[in-house]
Amino acid sequence: MLRQCCRFQDGGRRGLATRKGFFGELKKMAWTCCARVWVRRELWCSGTRSRRSILYTQQRNGFRRPAQKSDFQRPNSGTSTKPQRSGLSPPVENVVFTTPSHSVKKLVKPFFFTVGFSGCAFGLAAIWQYETLKAKFQKYFESTRAEWLDRMKLRTGLDIGREINLWWKSLSEGQRAVSGIIAANVLVFCLWRVPAMQRTMVTYFTSNPASRVLCFPMVLSTFSHFSFLHMAANMYVLWSFSTSIVSLLGREQFMAVYFSAGVVSTFVSYVCKVATGRFGPSLGASGAIMTILAAVCTKMPEAKLAIIFLPMFTFTAGNALKAIIAMDSAGLVLGWKFFDHAAHLGGALFGMWYVTYGNELIWKNREPLVKIWHNIRTGSSKK
Repeated sequence: MLRQCCRFQDGGRRGLATRKGFFGELKKMAWTCCARVWVRRELWCSGTRSRRSILYTQQRNGFRRPAQKSDFQRPNSGTSTKPQRSGLSPPVENVVFTTPSHSVKKLVKPFFFTVGFSGCAFGLAAIWQYETLKAKFQKYFESTRAEWLDRMKLRTGLDIGREINLWWKSLSEGQRAVSGIIAANVLVFCLWRVPAMQRTMVTYFTSNPASRVLCFPMVLSTFSHFSFLHMAANMYVLWSFSTSIVSLLGREQFMAVYFSAGVVSTFVSYVCKVATGRFGPSLGASGAIMTILAAVCTKMPEAKLAIIFLPMFTFTAGNALKAIIAMDSAGLVLGWKFFDHAAHLGGALFGMWYVTYGNELIWKNREPLVKIWHNIRTGSSKK
């Protein structure tokens, strides 16, 4: 009996051990299946993620248009980077200017436009000077101006024409020369405030080598200001140096230098943007005004200058020019984006070159052109 009980207990233990082994095998098989399913799922998910990441990368990399098109377009809303612009730039938010790989070729057309426009500016200035001298000899402008001002009298008895005439005569020749430039800048500034003109202003009154229009903005952007403070500062400097520069060059030569300086400084900005790959719209008369400032400072380096808000501190024109060139050079090297430092440097170097060599090479060799124009004028008058 005792043996049977022991046998029964031994058999129960063996059966229990057998059951435990069976359930252990089931657990191992279940864990093996789960592991296989998990591995397969992870492999499938990782492949999907990799394909998604590649697709997302391709979408980000392929967002820009093909290389042959250079229009501006709206950036990807999924990206967190925004185009950086200063308060002096126009409100072209969410606009990215793309540039093709062969962007250096796009500088050929602006280069020839710069040379041609500058040549035409100096040629027209020489003809203008000829006509002005001829008109002064005949006293034509004085009589017509007096007749025109007499017609401006109001019926109330207020002689506004005479007041305007007195104010106009009180100005220096240089101030009278820049009055039209200032009026044009104010007009373009007002056009920036017209909502319907925004696209046209961005296209034609901002210069960018990545834009589809390259040549006309080189001239029109010189008269374009979006910020009132920017325009006021530039026009104040131009008004302050107008008397000195016109006394050095004359009214006609000053106009030729001013327009040429705007185109030359913009072309230097184009070259720098293409070389560095930092594209963006630029506008303002700073490049042309830097030419005027550099020309005066080069010719009169010992002249005393002062800052409008700090008139007690004075410095020489030569030191001021050195400080401005040093600041713009640092901004160009360090990548400061508040100003177009390349255009400033281009304008300053052009002004220094012109008063040193350009006047002898260009303006003093205008006589053949003037003779041709004189023959055309006298031949047409005889007929």
